[in-house]
Amino acid sequence: MAFIRLVVVGLVVLTMLYWMIAIYSRSVRRERLEKEFDALNPENIDQDARDTYVEAGMTAYNNSLRPKLIGLVYVVPAVVIATMVYLMNAN
Repeated sequence: MAFIRLVVVGLVVLTMLYWMIAIYSRSVRRERLEKEFDALNPENIDQDARDTYVEAGMTAYNNSLRPKLIGLVYVVPAVVIATMVYLMNAN
């Protein structure tokens, strides 16, 4: 029963960590795209063009490898714990 509790609590904590990292990463990327558009078009105040540029950049970001790598938040701790359990019980 304690193992199941550990797994559930671990998944909840890892899920919260995953969402915090994902939201932060998207926020940083969106801000970078907004600043990039503003630097390329200093006299352009067309909000629709800016929104289109940012959304296109966010679509490219969503299709890139970086958001998928954030999923390693689940994999790495599981592998480390499984390795530790294996090594401790191997003797």
